[in-house]
Amino acid sequence: MSSQWQLATFAGGCFWCMVSPFDEQPGIKEVISGYTGGHTENPTYEEVCTGTTGHYEAVQITFDPKIFPYEKLLEIYWQQIDPTDEGGQFNDRGSSYQTAIFYHNEEQRKLAEDSKANLEASGRFQKPIVTKILPAAHFYKGEERHQHYYKKNAFHYNLYKEGSGRASFIREHWKNRKSDEQLREELTPIQYEVTRNNATEPPFHNEYWNHKEDGIYVDIISGEPLFSSRDKYDAGCGWPSFTKPLRRSEIAEKLDTSHGMRRIEVRSKTSDSHLGHVFDDGPGPDHARYCINSASLRFIPKEKLLEEGYGQFLSLFE
Repeated sequence: MSSQWQLATFAGGCFWCMVSPFDEQPGIKEVISGYTGGHTENPTYEEVCTGTTGHYEAVQITFDPKIFPYEKLLEIYWQQIDPTDEGGQFNDRGSSYQTAIFYHNEEQRKLAEDSKANLEASGRFQKPIVTKILPAAHFYKGEERHQHYYKKNAFHYNLYKEGSGRASFIREHWKNRKSDEQLREELTPIQYEVTRNNATEPPFHNEYWNHKEDGIYVDIISGEPLFSSRDKYDAGCGWPSFTKPLRRSEIAEKLDTSHGMRRIEVRSKTSDSHLGHVFDDGPGPDHARYCINSASLRFIPKEKLLEEGYGQFLSLFE
């Protein structure tokens, strides 16, 4: 492997749900679902599920640390799991579904230990953090039907992620924690009405509808990256329009039947903010048009990405 690339290995329960959060990040070359930490050679999915092989379901990520540092991978990892569960993850029980960080070198071990200690000290969880930090073991690639399952079987994947309890756990434990009073003070009236009360700002009279500068658009409340100027286009509707989000894992889509219409609402998962709607009349390969309220966004120009902590997205504009 070229010195440019490093490996990161994470076990977070069902590996179907551990690919998407990493798959769309800049500096990520590959995300593979598989098995590690056991004592049987070339285990099958069925064998691993019995718990007799000692393997964890895991993902192995090939990444460029200069673009997407290991610390960022750890940050994403913690936000996908229940790190207090010793017996598995959500509806999936047994040793193969336990959580673990498998470090590939001493630097990764230290960073993993520090991040675990910081999470413990944060008070976010009332129970102890039980996720193990272990030396990397041989990694066996899983069967092809399990690779990028979220893309191959999107409907079943979304149904499973909700039904298993993982999606609701993530929303509950990682959503914005600011009080309503704080948000009223920090946001403008239109920003508050859009993000908290599902309002829609006027077309052609909002901050970013015809904005053309290079950079990314982040959640006005959480700061989570949502969209890139590279995916923005003029749809003629008077609101910022994008062909795709930066991170599909940060976007929630819900049926909206308000105002006598049937539409798909778009929300930010971390802050649970209303962003806008997605339609199927866009110019991209999947014809998506994300029609988003400017009031739900904050723009970070490419010249300030590094300064504001979004340096991993600089490669989008090279």
